[in-house]
Amino acid sequence: MLYYLFEFLDKNYDLPGAGLFQFITFRASAAVLLSLLISTIYGKRIINFLRRKQIGESVRELGLEGQAQKAGTPTMGGIIIIMSTLIPVLLFAKLDNIYIIVLIITTIWMGLIGFVDDYIKIFKKDKEGLKGRFKILGQIGIGIIVGVTLYFHPEVTIKEELKSPDIEVITENTNIAAAQATYGEEQKSTKTTIPFVKDNEFDYSELLAWMGDDYKDYAWLIFIPIVIFIIAAVSNGANLTDGIDGLAGGTSAIIVLTLGIFAWVSGNIIFSDYLNIMYIPRAGEITIYIAAFVGALVGFLWYNTFPAQVFMGDTGSLTIGGIIAVIAIAIRKEWLIPILCGIFLAENLSVVLQVGYFKYTKKKFGEGRRIFLMSPLHHHYQKKGYHESKIVTRFWIIGILLAVVTIVTLKVR
Repeated sequence: MLYYLFEFLDKNYDLPGAGLFQFITFRASAAVLLSLLISTIYGKRIINFLRRKQIGESVRELGLEGQAQKAGTPTMGGIIIIMSTLIPVLLFAKLDNIYIIVLIITTIWMGLIGFVDDYIKIFKKDKEGLKGRFKILGQIGIGIIVGVTLYFHPEVTIKEELKSPDIEVITENTNIAAAQATYGEEQKSTKTTIPFVKDNEFDYSELLAWMGDDYKDYAWLIFIPIVIFIIAAVSNGANLTDGIDGLAGGTSAIIVLTLGIFAWVSGNIIFSDYLNIMYIPRAGEITIYIAAFVGALVGFLWYNTFPAQVFMGDTGSLTIGGIIAVIAIAIRKEWLIPILCGIFLAENLSVVLQVGYFKYTKKKFGEGRRIFLMSPLHHHYQKKGYHESKIVTRFWIIGILLAVVTIVTLKVR
């Protein structure tokens, strides 16, 4: 909203300083500062409200050290993250940008699923919360919305470098003009980026090449299911990671900050040209959303680190995972998720392996056996006697290393 106001003032009244709102870096800086202030200042008020309403965590007895002390801690703190993200976005982002619209819809949609889940747990006294099939249906729903929008919307495009040898770049022009001269027209495409490969672009439509000459017309049959799978996988991974104080929030902040770097360079024609990566027009605006999101996560950590004064609940964890997935898909870096979201992947795999092995051994030997002392993975280390602060810190360190490896893929092919 402020972007449009200052754009109007700059064009019509030449107001000094109004032109700053044209720069993504300025608006991103303002967004992160505002989201930090909202999450830290108003976050405390929300926590006190949750405490007064006795919206506290109901802890299941799992035999973990310090577990009993967590009972009654206010939950549904994901509201803090959602509010602290959306307010700066509404103020500083271009609200007609298709990527911003998709991310706002994702945030509200996933937030509602998580809210219903937490509501059932707290007020209906049902520890299972929202039935798994309804969560999956909700994730499929937003996956279809995101997939259809990104596939069919005319503003979701890429620009490819012109490779013809007779193309000359006029070097005396500005950097932007020179970079633009190396790119063709905007085009719809289902291309994405594959890390560590020299020619690192892959078109999903190629999977349907066997269908004949018009196979690209049916690329949505591949693209939309992939979007649904990624959103469901990442949101469930974030949900499983949210088991000890500060783990999901801190890990997610590292992931989102890294995606912010990719969004900025992918949406900047100069850096896209320099790094020889896919240029995605209008994707740079996602940086504003990411800046607000990072500020909200860091501000939430102020109250969520050990000993936690509030838990994010499914309201927060499902929303975080959904947003991360949609950002990665929008900037066409979803194949980096297994690396960048390695913590989420490990947590997911630990549960799948534990359950699968238990069922297999029970069927074969008549007695279920376990790979881990407990799953998800962070509980395994709690069972081994590690303090949760040490587990969280070490997972953060691993997350930073994975983020560095992810960034390195910009040039290492």
